[in-house]
Amino acid sequence: MGKTVYAAFTSEVIHEGHKNILEEAKKYGDVIVGVYSDEAILRFDRYPTVPFEERMNVFRSLPGISQVVVQKNVSYRENLLKYRPDYVIHGDNWKWNEQKVIREEVIQILKEWGGELIEVPYTVNDHVKKVERDLKDQLAMPEFRRRRLREVLKLRPIVRALEVHNGITSLICEKTIVGSEVDGGLDQYDAQWVSSLCDSTAKGKPDIELVDMSSRMRTIDEIMDVSTKPIILDGDTGGLIEHFVYNVRTMERMGISAVIIEDKTGLKKNSLFGTEVEQTQDTIEGFCEKIRAGKEALRSKDFMIIARIESLILEKGMEDALARAFAYVKAGADGIMIHSRKKDPDEIFEFCDTFRRQDKVTPIVVVPTSYNQVTEEELAAHGINIVIYANQLTRAAFPAMQNVASEILKHHRAKEVDDKLMPFKDVIRLIDPE
Repeated sequence: MGKTVYAAFTSEVIHEGHKNILEEAKKYGDVIVGVYSDEAILRFDRYPTVPFEERMNVFRSLPGISQVVVQKNVSYRENLLKYRPDYVIHGDNWKWNEQKVIREEVIQILKEWGGELIEVPYTVNDHVKKVERDLKDQLAMPEFRRRRLREVLKLRPIVRALEVHNGITSLICEKTIVGSEVDGGLDQYDAQWVSSLCDSTAKGKPDIELVDMSSRMRTIDEIMDVSTKPIILDGDTGGLIEHFVYNVRTMERMGISAVIIEDKTGLKKNSLFGTEVEQTQDTIEGFCEKIRAGKEALRSKDFMIIARIESLILEKGMEDALARAFAYVKAGADGIMIHSRKKDPDEIFEFCDTFRRQDKVTPIVVVPTSYNQVTEEELAAHGINIVIYANQLTRAAFPAMQNVASEILKHHRAKEVDDKLMPFKDVIRLIDPE
């Protein structure tokens, strides 16, 4: 029986680097190609732009490929144990990037039957760079970006969104990927949350809808210039219905995936103040009218209007929160965000469990700022679809910057803060990887 070689690919475009790997693989035996599933690709810093079956056919059409199979997970474990190849072949770039945990697992599994890992030099040239850049540019286009949140919701057990408020925080969200030692995969953020609180704070303004929607859209432009991930926008109350209709059309045209509007009226006060400050909740009828008007204004089915319920924050009770949730869905809301300022998730879980007994489809969104001990796995178990880490980058940045500023004043020089600073070369790599 001949030797077999296993190689796995995420790309739908075969460039010179892939061809080099496949030609090298043929020297060692019959080549089995694993094509990553859509779900697996999402665990990388990628998104499938071509249907899975088409990606399979790309590799089936290549000469010298013995078998093309599905790789369901980022981890190679399932397919390696199934096909027990004599060799696995891969570019050597995974020695030093976030995929090194996958590499280590492959080496350990191959040891079980004396298999060997073959690594070829990663191909870097103008053509390869152009192919990868073109794929990224395509993902950044409004028509691609806008629909991605709906598509990711179908593929991920829970979608995680990170707060961003300018270009640099968007790059951090875009490029932060960690290897998971739990399942041999990769973890990253699926979406970006553009918070009115953090956008206002970055501009030195109070979070009372003082920063108008035109300014918010300029922030979105900065974010879209440097990222590809879908954007969920904090729309506060949505404003007057007449204004909301026009703003929804602008958001949709720009490529924003979703807006979350809260069922409060009057001058905005941050929800985490709860009943400590005077806050007025809209009537169910009034808020449903706003949802319906926004939905009627849309020109596509991609954009999502998500209704944020403030009943638990304002201590109106579980019955009121649930009544509003069902009414808002009936009015056309594409999702429900339920908010709480309690230190434990009990009332959130109660809401979700009760809601899911009647509605198993509508996405539920939560922001576990106060009950931050809860895990994503626990949230998913209660039917929650999107978790938003809504302000952590802003809150992390301020103490760090304030401490550095104080230390410079204290010592009358910058030497003492060197160990607190990112090396300048790393800053350049973050904003300009080439």
